[in-house]
Amino acid sequence: MPGTLRSNHICNMDNEVLENLLIKKYNQAVPRYTSYPTVPFWKNEFSAAEWQKSFSARFHTCNAASGISIYIHLPFCQSLCTYCGCNKKITANHAVEEQYLEAIGEEWNLYRRLMHEMPVIREIHLGGGTPTFFSPKNLKRLIEIIKTNSVIHPYYEFSIEGHPNNTTKQHLATLFALGFRRISFGVQDLDPDVQRIINRIQPFENVEQVTELARTAGFRSINFDLIYGLPLQTIQGIEKTIKQVISLKPDRIAFYSYAHVPWTSRGQRLFDESNLPAAEEKIQLYIKGREILMANGYRDIGMDHFSLETDGLYKAKQDGSLNRNFMGYTTQNTGLLLGLGVSAISDLGNAYAQNDKTLHNYYESIHEKNLAVKRGIFLTDEDRAFGRYIRDISCKGQTKFDPRHLALLEEFCLPALEKLADDGLIEFDKTFLKLTAKGHYFIRNVCSCLDLYLQRNRSLSAPQTFSKAI
Repeated sequence: MPGTLRSNHICNMDNEVLENLLIKKYNQAVPRYTSYPTVPFWKNEFSAAEWQKSFSARFHTCNAASGISIYIHLPFCQSLCTYCGCNKKITANHAVEEQYLEAIGEEWNLYRRLMHEMPVIREIHLGGGTPTFFSPKNLKRLIEIIKTNSVIHPYYEFSIEGHPNNTTKQHLATLFALGFRRISFGVQDLDPDVQRIINRIQPFENVEQVTELARTAGFRSINFDLIYGLPLQTIQGIEKTIKQVISLKPDRIAFYSYAHVPWTSRGQRLFDESNLPAAEEKIQLYIKGREILMANGYRDIGMDHFSLETDGLYKAKQDGSLNRNFMGYTTQNTGLLLGLGVSAISDLGNAYAQNDKTLHNYYESIHEKNLAVKRGIFLTDEDRAFGRYIRDISCKGQTKFDPRHLALLEEFCLPALEKLADDGLIEFDKTFLKLTAKGHYFIRNVCSCLDLYLQRNRSLSAPQTFSKAI
């Protein structure tokens, strides 16, 4: 890697034209980097005994330092949203809540036996699926299972994902009483034609009502999830959706690129692909959406995320404390994230593990008093170092390189980094890398250049492994 500062040499060009050209050029299939190494590089041959030993050791260190984070996957949904790539189980039978809560309780007990001290809970996030599929009574039971004989950290943060159609006033009152202050609603798109084709009918009035209910209940941070690139979406439609959304002033907005992965998500095979926006149309959807958000007081946090300046996410971005993990961007950084439930992922800082993705196998493992971990990876020193570089770029927009990694950077990363610098996206030399203002829009691409697994195995950058950056 050259010792002199490397930056762009693009001649002056109309900024809008240049930005559009770069977006088209870098609209490649790359990971979202909620972990490093990314999931395709994890191993199915995974030692449960070694995982338990590693968990126990890391738990004590992290628990004493800052407490732990817990993610609980609640997979049930009343109906199928055909765009969704999450691990879910479609059912109208709410009797399934009982068996699932019993399994979560037993899985928590299995981990409690490895802790040897009272856990300090810093963060809880309920994801899905549809967490508000569960009754308020059962959500209270779930959180009480976790809180019993645990210490709640004074700076705790509890959050939940809710569906605008089934999140009730009672849900919100119960969750607030349990300590929840953040909620995320899956809005996706408000165009009736788009809603019909993705099988998610939720009028704007439903979103407006549940947002007001959440604020009245006392929730201090409300996020909306939006998706661009859905079938039948148009520039006019996305513009109307975002203007309706910002009229409700959510504190955060996640503006995700629709990941069309029908080879792994069977529901997406129901689409006629001719209804999907072409690549250039999809890019314009993003540009228009971002333009409206930025003009109305939202700030670009990083990969797909925007927030108001009054929100904690923006403040964490400004003071350098922003963190990124499997729950996305977060203001917390405990060093240990424990995943409970089917398909849930745990992050120890030095290892990752994912639970079995099928309910049957998950239940079977728990019934036999075994952890349900199915696959994962134990990290090398190299993994941890390059994971830190990628996390720094994701959260801080810059990173410093350890001189010991110069040879690796030169061998595997240099050609890709030079192209980014020539396009004005980064500045770098042998000691550091920094995003330019333009490069901030291409964080996933920059991170992929520092992904040694990807650079050593370029065949895995094929479209049927990762979704497109835009």
